[in-house]
Amino acid sequence: MAKKVLLAEDEEVLRMLVVDTLEDEGYLIDEASDGEEALQLILENNYDLIILDYMMPVYTGLEIIEKVRQLPDKKHVKMMMLSAKSQKTDQETVLEAGANYFMSKPFSPLELVNKIEEILSEN
Repeated sequence: MAKKVLLAEDEEVLRMLVVDTLEDEGYLIDEASDGEEALQLILENNYDLIILDYMMPVYTGLEIIEKVRQLPDKKHVKMMMLSAKSQKTDQETVLEAGANYFMSKPFSPLELVNKIEEILSEN
């Protein structure tokens, strides 16, 4: 059965690249272009993985992680943060908030697919 992934990324070109790459790998993808849209989709659907951009309009990826981790029926969903903010302190903040993984931009599509497969194979 195909894994369902939410991609929340406000940069349209990057969002399209990631969606195309993941669809080619057989994933079912929902897209959000800002934090508010992402949060609404999270509340309405069940995802195997949520991929969030750090800097988005309305809610940041960090704010979404914190909100999702407070929802009893969603708090165990796997979450990955994508960010150009790649300082060690940024990574630590994201992981402490509850993300399962932090990936710095820029990244290769293959690197992303490999990391997603690794995250989804963990129990």
